[in-house]
Amino acid sequence: MKICILASGSKGNSAYIETNETKSLVDLGMSAGYIAKALKNIDVDPSSIQRVFITHTHSDHVAGLKVFLKKYHPTVYLTRKMEEELDFDIEDKVYLEEDISIADLDVKVIKTSHDAADSNGFVFSSLDKSVVYITDTGYIHVKNFDKLKNKNVYVFESNHDVRMLREGKYPYYLQQRILSDKGHLSNKDSAYYLSEFIGDDTEKIILIHLSEENNKPEVALKTLLDTLEKKSVRVPDIEIAMQRESTELIEL
Repeated sequence: MKICILASGSKGNSAYIETNETKSLVDLGMSAGYIAKALKNIDVDPSSIQRVFITHTHSDHVAGLKVFLKKYHPTVYLTRKMEEELDFDIEDKVYLEEDISIADLDVKVIKTSHDAADSNGFVFSSLDKSVVYITDTGYIHVKNFDKLKNKNVYVFESNHDVRMLREGKYPYYLQQRILSDKGHLSNKDSAYYLSEFIGDDTEKIILIHLSEENNKPEVALKTLLDTLEKKSVRVPDIEIAMQRESTELIEL
């Protein structure tokens, strides 16, 4: 498997996942032109993208979807509730309500908790490699813990530092939305979950969806490192994904 985070943050999110037989995107929250350029920078032809998996339909996850579909025609994997929130029709689609296998790609659906009509996280697996992709959720239900343990790569939301959020310029109602069970994972929450999930097979953590207003990469990183150290958990390679900078193409 290969993975690259093409964009990550409040202004747009997208990731590329490749197996021997499949080429997919997770979300398409930047412009179609940006995504096409980012793909070409890792030597991937945008027209080779076969499918797009949608976590939810907020604009920072689907803003470029309509134009990308019109130009490149991939299949969209989403739920019926997600489709109802979109303001355009999707012809080539698959309703992703449960786990699915596509060629050599296995996809486990992890229900998340966000203030959208519906929202999903995913565990992508191929052969003996696995990637967890979790973003935009206020919490992770304990029933999903076993599904998320000891995977190779964790692409994981670490949205805000609670103190920075509380002392920042966001109005109270917005702070409450972000902090709620249908909001976003704080650095502390993200670090806790990751300390529970990572295992001997874990090679890398990529922290995503950092708030530009209420977080800093060094703060998110320190929170995670401190939590892992306190729990005596082995620290794998850790990377912070940025808004307009793709990560390297990571090969598992």
